[in-house]
Formats: sequence, structure tokens, C-alpha cells
Amino acid sequence: MAQLYFYYSAMNAGKSTSLLQSAYNYTERGMRSEIFTASVDDRYGQGKVASRIGIQAPAHTFTPETDLLKEIQVLQHQSKLDCLFIDEAQFLTKNQVKQLVEIVDDLKIPVLAYGLRTDFMAETFEGSQYLLAWADKLVELKTICHCGKKAGFVVRIDGQGNPVKQGLQVEVGGNDKYESMCRKHFTQLVW
Repeated sequence: MAQLYFYYSAMNAGKSTSLLQSAYNYTERGMRSEIFTASVDDRYGQGKVASRIGIQAPAHTFTPETDLLKEIQVLQHQSKLDCLFIDEAQFLTKNQVKQLVEIVDDLKIPVLAYGLRTDFMAETFEGSQYLLAWADKLVELKTICHCGKKAGFVVRIDGQGNPVKQGLQVEVGGNDKYESMCRKHFTQLVW
């Protein structure tokens, strides 16, 4: 039975690595999977999912206007699709998460979505909000704060390493702009 999974975490927990490993498992067994990622995140190039440990795979891109249901119907028409992977799922819209539900329930294709739960101000992203509400399975991938406790929050930092306390919700970056922290250290710096 197909299900919608949401694998969420702070940054640097291995979300993309986990996605790439799972997609490889399908390929290794002769099954077809497709990967989608947000076009806004082009740190490793457009149409690519890459992990900090050096593995990568080509991916379709989505924007807020992309109709994922139609895209998957086209791909499914070409040949049987066994699984759909979504990287940077926090950038999905509410409507796109509804489309993922339809892909699971109507097309019977499992969907594994990977993304951040919250932004640098501890507010949920739209995609994450609806995945947390509608996914069949929620899986937290864990990473650690500099103190060794579980990191569930992300702090945006400026060029001098100071915490940023306001700004646009989306500013693409890696370790140069963000640091994962436990709630105690996050609140000390941001709140």
C-alpha cells in the first residue's frame, strides 16, 4: 500500500544522503523511481540532488507553479513508476502537498518527501506544515548541536557569524549561512 512519508530535520542531518540511498535501492532492484527538487536551491547546480558527502543524482525541478500530479501522470504513462522522491520538500505549496496525497491515494505510488521542519525563526514552511499534517508517516532525522544535544532548529548567520533575527524566509545556503542548534542555544541567540 502506497504511503506519503515526510522525513524532516534541521540542516546537516543527512536528508539528501538518505534520499539518494533510498532512490539507489530502488534502482538496484530494477525498479523505477524519480527525484524532484526545488528549483530555488541551485547550490549544486540546477536539476541535481547532492549530498555534502559527495554523492548526487539528477532530478526534475519544481517551482510553486509546478503541477506535480500532472508531471507524475506523464512519467507514469511512459513506464511504471515505483516511487517518487521529493528533496527540499519545505518549498512545496499546500496545493502541491495535496497533489502528493493524490499521487499516493489515486496513483498508488509511494512518495518520500525530505525537508526542513522550520525556518531560521522557528516558523514552519508551507510545505512542511502540510506534510506534517497529512503525511502517513513522519520520520525525524537527527543531527546534533555544538553542545552535543539533538539539534531541531536552524540559526541563520551573517558573514561575521552573528545570528540573523529577521529577513525573508527563504535564503538558500549551507554551512556558510546556517547552523543547526538545540532549542536552548537557538532561543538564547534568536529569541
